[in-house]
Amino acid sequence: MEESFYKESIVLIEGAITEMLAKLDIIKKYKLARNERVPIEYITTRVKTEESMKEKLKRKGLEVNLENALTKIYDAAGVRIVCSYIDDVYQIAEMLKSYKDLKLIKEKDYIKNPKPNGYRSYHMVFEMSLDLAGEIIPVFVEIQIRTIAMDFWSSLEHQMKYKKDIQNQELIAEELKRCADQIATTDLNMQTIRKMINNEE
Repeated sequence: MEESFYKESIVLIEGAITEMLAKLDIIKKYKLARNERVPIEYITTRVKTEESMKEKLKRKGLEVNLENALTKIYDAAGVRIVCSYIDDVYQIAEMLKSYKDLKLIKEKDYIKNPKPNGYRSYHMVFEMSLDLAGEIIPVFVEIQIRTIAMDFWSSLEHQMKYKKDIQNQELIAEELKRCADQIATTDLNMQTIRKMINNEE
């Protein structure tokens, strides 16, 4: 079963990502058709590797099989949506929640409630139903929505976190937290400037 489960699950996981991207594309086209600003700057996706999926299933004490991969692992399929402004993040989140064929499973607002290290982002897990020749199969998709500034900090913090033999780890953690707070302030300032400009138009 360990030999084949990933090949089967990857087809469904990639299918779920494709459907989610189609929904986001509709949002972009809808905004353009209404001559409104598109709140999405760019989108990235990722699929959990076979090794990572097996490791997570085993860590949870679960048998490595297709059913568990699809029903017990929430982050096998990942979509990251990067926006210009903080209010864009919440706008996209509300639009996704309005889709009747998406079932919201989990939701965490790390923008209003940042992690201790300074990490900020808006996380959601949706259950999607894929129709395969009449067989309905539920698949989970993890969504992360953040601003360009949040994504910049997170990407660099992620790279640094995996460096080995780091000296002064506590000091570095403090500096990263300070940078995260400064970036959050800049995000708010940029949003305020945009609103000032829009009011003048």
